[in-house]
Amino acid sequence: MRQLLVLGAGTAGTMVVNKLRSQLDADEWSIIVVDPDPAHHYQPGYLFIPFGTYQPGQVTKPKAKFIPKGVDLVTAEVDRVEPSENRVFLSDGSAIGYDFLVIATGTTPRPEETPGMLGEEWQRSVFDFYTLDGSTALADKLRSWEGGRLVVHISEMPIKCPVAPLEFAFLADSHFKEREMRDRVEITYVTPLDAAFTKPIAAAHLGGMLEERKITVETDFYIESVDNEKKEIVSFDERAIPFDLLVTVPVNMGADFIGRSGLGNDLNYVPVDHETMLSRDWDNIFAVGDAADLPTSKAGSVAHFAIEIFTENFLQHVDGQEMTHAFDGHANCFVESGGGKGMLIDFNYETQPLPGRYPIPGLGPFKLLEETELNHLGKLMFKWVYWNALLPGRDLPLPALMSMAGKEEVEA
Repeated sequence: MRQLLVLGAGTAGTMVVNKLRSQLDADEWSIIVVDPDPAHHYQPGYLFIPFGTYQPGQVTKPKAKFIPKGVDLVTAEVDRVEPSENRVFLSDGSAIGYDFLVIATGTTPRPEETPGMLGEEWQRSVFDFYTLDGSTALADKLRSWEGGRLVVHISEMPIKCPVAPLEFAFLADSHFKEREMRDRVEITYVTPLDAAFTKPIAAAHLGGMLEERKITVETDFYIESVDNEKKEIVSFDERAIPFDLLVTVPVNMGADFIGRSGLGNDLNYVPVDHETMLSRDWDNIFAVGDAADLPTSKAGSVAHFAIEIFTENFLQHVDGQEMTHAFDGHANCFVESGGGKGMLIDFNYETQPLPGRYPIPGLGPFKLLEETELNHLGKLMFKWVYWNALLPGRDLPLPALMSMAGKEEVEA
């Protein structure tokens, strides 16, 4: 009996076990998935909680509900991996062996990495919305906040769902307009990038949207600390930006056990082949989803498209065959822009977001790089798709690899 061990039962890990359980002979393969949290979180929903669109209870369900029959779910914390022994040690001292290991433990915000961020103003005037606790606390704050200087800030790249801070800024603008207090709020968007987004064409569109909404952009800002007494963020080049309300995206890092095990880079992401997701150091270890060092967005859409490719490669690899499928970094993201509208971007490692229609060339129904009500509805509808189709590993009518069909070539 061969054993597949999956670490992490989030988006990527859950998809892996659902895809592979039906493909691997149950008489020849056992599958175990390990995760410390019994609750599965729909993380895109965190964005909507501060504005009252979702309540906290609407974004969590039991993980066990999505683990297929024939897969053992172990609720435990991983202490370390010993790849030379093909064993994973849990925090209680017990160990689980494996023939093949898939690391799918995602990425998490680490406010403690920035001096002062977890100071006395944390969840008083300094908030994050990349955690359920953070977004819930921010919702409470926004209900009573009377205005002032709102700073939406990104500490460092990469972060999961890199468009989410932009979405927060757009939704905040819309929220304060609806409350008839936009004139009492000064919004500043602060990023370590040299533009609003990583890709030039999309950055131009998104930067224009920020300008239209009178949201000031501060670029190339590498945070050194949060000064809780002065209520300002300070960069390494000694710029200081004051705030009354700071909504920050802390440094994101992979799981600590990856660092303890010597499997990761300085941010605890596992170096992998960017086309196959096989570890660069170990022939029986893969890393998928946000846990891998893929040079693309850390987002659910990437996990979805990548795992379609991973599944075929894994089956070839365990049979001793050459892996013949190559992931291209395909990602697409709905971008909430406020006022009941949204935008959609579709791109990969080589091709940046372009105008056009998706997923059916010429027909859509979704328009790329254009604000529409249908794109906003698509964002909201995705929650149903996530729970009912994506996590269970059902086939979706979307190509895993990005297509240029229906896209318009434009110059950056």
